Amino acid sequence: MKVAFFGRTSNGKSTVINAMLCVCVHRTSNGKSTVINAMLRDRVLPSGIGHTTNCFLSVEGTDQDKAYLTTEGSEDEQSIKTVNQLAHALHMDESLDAGCLVRVFWPKSKCALLRDDLVLVDSPGTDVTTQLDSWIDKFCLDADVFVLVANSESTLMNTEKHFFHKVNERLSKPNIFILNNRWDASASEPEYMDEVRKQHTDRCVSFLCEELKVVDCDQAPNRIFFVSAKEVLNSRMQRAQGMPETGGALAEGFQERLKEFQCFERRFEETISQSAVKTKFEQHTHRAQQITANVKAVMDAINITAADKRVVSLEDREYLIDRLEFVRNQLNLLIEEIKKRIKAITEQVQQQVSNAMAEEICRLSSLVDEFQSDFHPSPHVLKMYKGELFRHIEEGMGKNLAFRCSDAVNTSMQSSQKDMMDLLQPLLPPAVQSELHTLVPSRRFNLSYELNCAALCADFQEDISFHFSLGWTALVTRFLGPTHAKHALMLVDNSLQVARPMATTPSVPCLVQQQEAAMSQEELMLTMVNNLASVTSRTSMSVLVVGGVVWRTVGWRLIALSMSMYGLLYLYERLTWTSRAQQRALKRQFVDFASEKLHMMVSLTSSNCSHQVQQEMATTFARLCQQVDVTQKQLEGEINTLTHKITQLESVQNHSKTLRHKASELEGQLESFTSQYLRPHQP
Repeated sequence: MKVAFFGRTSNGKSTVINAMLCVCVHRTSNGKSTVINAMLRDRVLPSGIGHTTNCFLSVEGTDQDKAYLTTEGSEDEQSIKTVNQLAHALHMDESLDAGCLVRVFWPKSKCALLRDDLVLVDSPGTDVTTQLDSWIDKFCLDADVFVLVANSESTLMNTEKHFFHKVNERLSKPNIFILNNRWDASASEPEYMDEVRKQHTDRCVSFLCEELKVVDCDQAPNRIFFVSAKEVLNSRMQRAQGMPETGGALAEGFQERLKEFQCFERRFEETISQSAVKTKFEQHTHRAQQITANVKAVMDAINITAADKRVVSLEDREYLIDRLEFVRNQLNLLIEEIKKRIKAITEQVQQQVSNAMAEEICRLSSLVDEFQSDFHPSPHVLKMYKGELFRHIEEGMGKNLAFRCSDAVNTSMQSSQKDMMDLLQPLLPPAVQSELHTLVPSRRFNLSYELNCAALCADFQEDISFHFSLGWTALVTRFLGPTHAKHALMLVDNSLQVARPMATTPSVPCLVQQQEAAMSQEELMLTMVNNLASVTSRTSMSVLVVGGVVWRTVGWRLIALSMSMYGLLYLYERLTWTSRAQQRALKRQFVDFASEKLHMMVSLTSSNCSHQVQQEMATTFARLCQQVDVTQKQLEGEINTLTHKITQLESVQNHSKTLRHKASELEGQLESFTSQYLRPHQP
């Protein structure tokens, strides 16, 4: 690829430079060679004031570490230092004319632009020769880019225009850049800078658009730059030497000119790259098309596989959701049913324990008679005797209740527990079903009755003193009953202890006491009359009538005999009131007392036993429900895992579609690139 550079000499006449690649930096005497040197970042070509370049110079890249040059018609490598003697107008070799070519080979390691097989061609000015047509045919017909280096201190001259009109006749719309060099001179006249810039820009735009018609008016300003090649060259050389690139005397606005020169370099590289695309990117484009085709195939396969897996995952998730809903609904139904069963069992146990306790209370006398221990009426021994009796009753009743109830209750509970396991087993996974008996082991349940006879009978007070069966107390008790007899005896005792009335007027408290005693006596008399009436109603009067007849018939002998028999009966009972009789009386009194207390405890004990059964059944059911809860959590975890998997598969599908779409877009771009740059245009 060739790039042609055109400029003006210091006397205002045009110079033509042909090159494969050129980078223009800072000013020189005419600017052409300095632009190339600035792009090469070193002083390679001769430059200076006046007419400098007197022949064509090409700069090419070489893989060697040293630079050299060759002349036209010779392959001998000469030192790069001889370029001034060969090409400088002041020292030019007489064997070389203006149409000769000196080839300069510069190491590619020193200039990145030369690594892409590009050639820079520098030429003498167009105003130093009349052989423009031969120059154009020899050096410019295969040039892809032309760079016109103009002097910004003057303006675009007709000489440059004439040359490009000739080039435009030979080439169809050549690529042309215009560099207005020496723009640093505008810093001395800042008040005219904008106006001069606009003047140069308008003239250059008019030349490119209206005269040559190589670009549109809106694109023409992108081909025009205002630079100072000498400033750029000096700054880059200073930077290469490790010194500040802004060192030295630089005119104001250097950074703006440097940026514009760099902008020119970028635009220039973009233009020359378009010509190198076909040779350098055709193979890569073909490989890229193969890659995009493979990517599309892979993305299609990924999309199909992800879609299949997503469908399977959706079906599995739907099954698990239905399974979870079934488990929840069934569990709610079973909870209500099992609650009813537990309630029925507890009520059954409560009734069973109540009946058993009632039967045991009825046979409490037998249990008490079975108790044998040393007895003595002394308080210390009596206390120990009662303690052992309490323990005997508690142990005996506990064993009897357990014998009557425990086996039946245990059988009923095991049956209910098995029913609960059978009901909840379908809600569990197969692995848990096989281990359910291990997780909820079957064990014998024993009721705890907790009679606590010692506390229950703590207020038991025995009466083992001698009482004659036909004595006053016994008779009153027999006729009036225990409660009324107690009150009657208390009134009699109080009446015997009443003091004689005093001569003085009794006080108010004494009157109150007498009134209360009178009321109590009236109550006693009323009670006795009622009991006598009751006796009369029960044919007791007939006995009295018979007694009176006997009295009249027998007389005092019957009375004496009766008194003798009464005395003998008293003597007999008194002699037979031994420790064993006292023990029997204590047991009899204890049976009456304990029976009454135990009857009060029947409801509490049966409720306690039913509560134990309820708690045991609820514990078993809670363990089973815990396994169901674990199953629900496992199902929820599997559902969440499948949901995450489905989301990932959807993301994979979306990404695969996106990547396939991008591959299709890239394939279209590659096809467009191939059609635009790699395939030859049809005439």
